[in-house]
Amino acid sequence: MGTIAIGAAVAVLTGAGAGIGIGIATAKATESIARQPEAKGDIRSTLLIGCALAEATAIYGFVIALLIILSLGNK
Repeated sequence: MGTIAIGAAVAVLTGAGAGIGIGIATAKATESIARQPEAKGDIRSTLLIGCALAEATAIYGFVIALLIILSLGNK
């Protein structure tokens, strides 16, 4: 059971990476909007697409962790 928990924990770590990435991207987007307010719409749309992709990666990691626990935990 210990190795299953370690595998699930490693899979869930994608959430931490996604959170850090989204935070950095948001900070840079805010900085960009402050420097060029006229490009606000383009920056926002690019930021939303990037955040959605990063969040999808975190969700995939969570799903993999659940699959590891549910499929290997019953053995």
